[in-house]
Amino acid sequence: MKKILSSLLLFQILAGLLIAQEWTVPADKKGRLSPFPFSDSIRKAGLQLYSLNCMSCHGTPGKGNFQALVPPPGDPATDKIQHNADGELFYKVSEGRGQMPSFKNTLASKDIWTIVSYIRSFNPAYVQSVMPEITSGAYSGAVIALSLLLNPSRDSVMLKASAIRGNSVVPVTGAGVKLFVRRTFGLLPLDEEKTTNDQGMAFFPVPSDLPGDTAGKIQVSARFTDEDQFGPVSKDTLLQVGLKIEPVSLVKDRAMWNVVRKAPWWIILTYSLGVLVVWGFILLVLLKLRDIYIIGEHIDSVGAKKNES
Repeated sequence: MKKILSSLLLFQILAGLLIAQEWTVPADKKGRLSPFPFSDSIRKAGLQLYSLNCMSCHGTPGKGNFQALVPPPGDPATDKIQHNADGELFYKVSEGRGQMPSFKNTLASKDIWTIVSYIRSFNPAYVQSVMPEITSGAYSGAVIALSLLLNPSRDSVMLKASAIRGNSVVPVTGAGVKLFVRRTFGLLPLDEEKTTNDQGMAFFPVPSDLPGDTAGKIQVSARFTDEDQFGPVSKDTLLQVGLKIEPVSLVKDRAMWNVVRKAPWWIILTYSLGVLVVWGFILLVLLKLRDIYIIGEHIDSVGAKKNES
């Protein structure tokens, strides 16, 4: 038994030491820069993304109300987090570690940079450096672009990658690409990673039961898997390929969370009876107090008459 306890204690100590190690970002990732300036509108969008994906653990920046986890998530407004380069923040949010999840498959690169912009808004000494115009290392001097098109059969989405240099447009071949469906809390992968063919195309099948909005439209987002080679290029578009879904009203029928006129009858009845019982008890207590007062007055009057006689 002692050996088992000693082994468990040793395991916990080693795990704690491993967790406490400095989070080292690869040297080639540290210098990465955002492809766009951090404007006020970008920071405002970053607040929304941070609230959805980060606040539950890291808390409100500057308040120190992060979760008591091991290791602690930390407050993004503190020097410990702000001393990271932009590329380090982007890498850590993208890759995750330990209890911090990886967001590279649920958030687009632009969204992660938008979160970084919000984090940087708590550093008054921060001065941003923006990435130069996005070009590809594989297609030197060319600007990489993605386009999306729904096949006439409406059962797949065609992605096309092109390298544009002046008036010349050539297909980007052999590139790993992914397609995502944008949902409320992130990106949902649509099938597995594909590789562009000789025409720079890749095809992603669309499930027949994929839910869309009231018009059957879905928002899809395409990007390269190797952003170091092709840059953080992405393409967002709306495609009418999903099922038409009418939103379900939570207050349409009688329910516990509805207004009084649509609350379940048993709740209304129970509440009303409860109120009547409480007020009845209060009334009974007041009547008893009144009786005690009357009896007291009577005793005082009888005592006074005895004294007079």
